[in-house]
Amino acid sequence: MSVMSSPVEFLELLAREAAAVEFEGPLVAARAAGLPADRLAELEQAKTVALRVRALLERRRRRETELSGLYDTVSDLAGLRDLDDVLRAIVHRARHLLGADVAYMTLNDEERGDTYMRVTDGSVSARFQRLRLPMGAGLGGLVAQSGAPYVTANYPEDDRFHHTGEIDAGVGEEGLVAILGVPLRLGSTSIGVLYAANRSARPFVREEVALLVSLAAHAAVAIDTARLLAETRSALEELSAANTTIRAHSSSVERAAAAHDRMTALVLRGGGVEDVAAAVTEVLGGALLALDAEGRLLARVGEIEEPDRADMVEAVAASRTEGRSVRRGPLWYAAVVAGAENLGALVLRPDDDLVDADQRILERAALVTALLLLFRRTVAEAEGRVRGELLDDLIARPLRDTDALRSRARRLGIDLDAPHVLVAVGDDAIAATGSARLRVLSWATTYASTRGGLAAARDGRVVLMLPGRDAGGSARSVARDLSRVTGRPVTAGASGPACGPTALAATFTEADRCLTALGALGRAGEGASTAELGFVGLLLGTVGDQGERDVARFLTATVGPVLDYDARRGTALVRTLEAYFGVGGSLARAAEQLHVHVNTVTQRLERVGQLLGADWQKPERALEVQLALRLHRLRTLTS
Repeated sequence: MSVMSSPVEFLELLAREAAAVEFEGPLVAARAAGLPADRLAELEQAKTVALRVRALLERRRRRETELSGLYDTVSDLAGLRDLDDVLRAIVHRARHLLGADVAYMTLNDEERGDTYMRVTDGSVSARFQRLRLPMGAGLGGLVAQSGAPYVTANYPEDDRFHHTGEIDAGVGEEGLVAILGVPLRLGSTSIGVLYAANRSARPFVREEVALLVSLAAHAAVAIDTARLLAETRSALEELSAANTTIRAHSSSVERAAAAHDRMTALVLRGGGVEDVAAAVTEVLGGALLALDAEGRLLARVGEIEEPDRADMVEAVAASRTEGRSVRRGPLWYAAVVAGAENLGALVLRPDDDLVDADQRILERAALVTALLLLFRRTVAEAEGRVRGELLDDLIARPLRDTDALRSRARRLGIDLDAPHVLVAVGDDAIAATGSARLRVLSWATTYASTRGGLAAARDGRVVLMLPGRDAGGSARSVARDLSRVTGRPVTAGASGPACGPTALAATFTEADRCLTALGALGRAGEGASTAELGFVGLLLGTVGDQGERDVARFLTATVGPVLDYDARRGTALVRTLEAYFGVGGSLARAAEQLHVHVNTVTQRLERVGQLLGADWQKPERALEVQLALRLHRLRTLTS
């Protein structure tokens, strides 16, 4: 017998891992060589043993491959970073180890009560990749519901499963026939299904089922591990956030304590609003505005523009109502209040967001600012009373000890022998509520003191004594600025300059008369001095008996008969003349103004002609009559 016809040849075939069909070769050659039957039986037995050995080696190689895949899966789990990557690796290995056309995984959706496609490998159908399976429907739905493996060699023809149109359409579009599904289990709970499927009918053997069960167990561990890692990360993030919050809160509390101590020290050592603003910005950063109740700037620290007036009014009102600082865009507003009185606001543009403790710092700064403003007001009111009493004594009649007045003025830093002007403000500025009168007087006191002068309330009017020589300019400035404060036109009359207590007292009388004259001349809401009123100013400046006698003589000579006639009979000839001249000599318009008939005006003017003479309407006489009427009115108002 040749070597090629001996059992050794089967060992050679095993050694080179020949295909099973090649093991028939030695038998075919032996039959062709005509070997006896006993030799052929020996070769047949050797072939059978060789094939069994080959099958055993094949199973061991396959088992080695499976164990290697499981080892790789365990390695993936040990270095788990991304759950999707691990699940894709498991599904890919399932497809590779089972030699399947497609492998995929579904997970249970507890909220919707079904199972959905999570990962696929080898799939070509988008519809299949989006499938959702109701519990109990299809092979996968049954596995997910029961928690037991299921296998079918031909799913479309297998009536063990509840077929639905959506599932069958997806499976059909993918072209799947044989399907194996095993549960993903965590303890006694099924969380999903791992599948291997082929596009041709073939059974899955027990070893393949066991292998897929092992991969499914690893996939379940991966999912649970990822969940635990996610929960751990979330807990760590929450702890880190809590720690950050605690540190920030601790830091803010320390800042608040430091700011409180610093602002308390400011109050004790007599600091101002500017110091409070600087302290706030040093603690909180950013820039700050301190504004009074009228929106005027009290202090500015850093680069910050004044906000829109309407926006600021709304924000401050909200802060006052809520009793807290409020945010509007990048700015924080804190109302400065004392009881129900609005004293102003702090406007902060911080560099960083404010936490609660930082807001408390701003609100405490607003409280300290209110205390400082009230203290400043109290001091100003006390000083204003002293200065007001000096001016009241200075313009009183009869004038008291002038040397004592000079001494009191020097203590206030005022030289009464230097040029001063007197300004009288009309009752149109203070004919309102008591609070409005106090507001006007407070403004006048501040206005005068900042210019080195005095202010006082006297006989329902406000009087200012201001250093300088421009009486008219001072009157106009006072009228303009006070009109802005009160929101209504203000009339101011002035006189001067004058030096010394005696002259200043007389100058007040002229300023007061000038104020009255402005009203009589229809110039309410203006400011002017006696020197700017023409002949009226000359009248106001005639002080003494001789001046009064000259005026009386002129009135008697010019319109005396008319004045006497009205006085004896209670008629209205003077008023008729004023109306007649006031409308340019029009009888109809004079009658309309007097609310009488034109004939009545004509009869009254005829009576005037009888009293004054027929030439009273000639230009020269008419001018004297008008002048006399104006002097009579001014004399009546100023007497």
